[in-house]
Amino acid sequence: MTRAARAISYQLTAISLTALLAAAGTPLSAQQPMTLQQAIELAQKQGLQARAVLDTREAARWRDRAFNARLMPQLSLTGTLPNYERAIVPVTQPDGSTQFKPRRETTSALGMMVSQPLPLTGGSFFVSSGISRVDVGGDLSSRIYSSTPVTIGVSQSLFRPNALRWDSREQDLRAVTADREYLEAREDVAVNTATAFFDLFSARLALDNASAKVAINDTLFNLNKGRFEVGRIGENDLLQSELALLQARTQLDGAKLDFARANAALKRLLSLPPNAPIDITVPTDIPMTEVDTIVAVEQALRNQSRTTTTQLQAVQAKRRVTEAKLNNGFGATISATVGFNQRASVLDEAYRDLAQRQQYGVTVQMPIVQWGNRKGQVEAARADEDRANANARATRDAAAEEAHFAALQLAQSARNLALSAKADTVAVKRFDVAKNRYIVGKINIDNLYLAQNERDGALRAYIEALRGYWASYYRLRRLTLFDFAENRPIR
Repeated sequence: MTRAARAISYQLTAISLTALLAAAGTPLSAQQPMTLQQAIELAQKQGLQARAVLDTREAARWRDRAFNARLMPQLSLTGTLPNYERAIVPVTQPDGSTQFKPRRETTSALGMMVSQPLPLTGGSFFVSSGISRVDVGGDLSSRIYSSTPVTIGVSQSLFRPNALRWDSREQDLRAVTADREYLEAREDVAVNTATAFFDLFSARLALDNASAKVAINDTLFNLNKGRFEVGRIGENDLLQSELALLQARTQLDGAKLDFARANAALKRLLSLPPNAPIDITVPTDIPMTEVDTIVAVEQALRNQSRTTTTQLQAVQAKRRVTEAKLNNGFGATISATVGFNQRASVLDEAYRDLAQRQQYGVTVQMPIVQWGNRKGQVEAARADEDRANANARATRDAAAEEAHFAALQLAQSARNLALSAKADTVAVKRFDVAKNRYIVGKINIDNLYLAQNERDGALRAYIEALRGYWASYYRLRRLTLFDFAENRPIR
């Protein structure tokens, strides 16, 4: 056991709070006190904050799956069942004249298509099949079937940004960022739980100290009343003793309220019923006292979500530059389809003696006069890219600085904890000596209350040092997403 652990064990062995962990199906029995690690695991498992974190991660994962599904072959069915139109329409006669005839038309169609995006080029490929029927009534009565048993087509843009490739790069970074944000949020839960845990520990120590202080001051007040009656002390000392007792009782009432509040706060974080008793025991050892700052910085830059967030912003800025250049310049679209089709008045005949169907086309887009529009958009996008790169560098520098000083803070907190534990032990011993010397009349009451105040101050300092160590420990984990005690990344 380390020197710091031996120093604090004096304080920790006597600590045990109210009752037990009795709800929510936890594996801890009613007789076992809950450790800090168990409280954190329970909060990360069933706490409301942890549930929100888990739901956020699940939403991000489903969005990633939905994006990946877009890149797979898509099967779709379309149909018109039916479309009816009734109107008087102009009909050109053989002699060139026009007559208006009543016409009723019913159109039905059914089609199926399999399409596949092409991420490598940004184009699309499809295979389709369809059948349609047109029924014409009135003076122009007829029925026609038109079939396209199979059509194969492709469409490809030239000199234009590949949106699918950019989307894929962005989505990969979003998925990594979402996973890292989930891990960071879990560590936030650990930090909050540790804070509430030591709030309860602090409240319990304060309550125990306040109760002991009332008992001690009550004893001293009764002793001083006897001394005053026989003339050994003056009225001022008696009044000072009574005032100390009244103040101790006031502090005891406040300590009871603080304890109840801290107890309720921890239950809320653990999603326990308000009436569920809870019993905790604080750690008697500390995982580490020093961390290599170089390793801390490396892990922070490698694992933080801010790193991938800045990478995503840089990719998006670069994409906007590319789009500004290509979307406002020369471009073309090539499309081609090959297949078969036929028409007939009978359905079976619409699939016989199929005729070849072909379509090829090139569409060109070339702006002539833009009045500086393209240049303006490109320069604006480049300025955004420079800003994104500057922000990325600033973010990396900030992350490195935070991790560096978090590692140093952990070492300082460990040293402070050892010193505070030793100081608290000395202060308790000094007060016991002062109390015994006052009872036998060796010191005056001012020295006694000075020792008592020093004992209270040393206890508060010890509690804050213990809280500060564990806050530093979990903050370092959160900043680096690295478990230095186990020497492995947090997963």
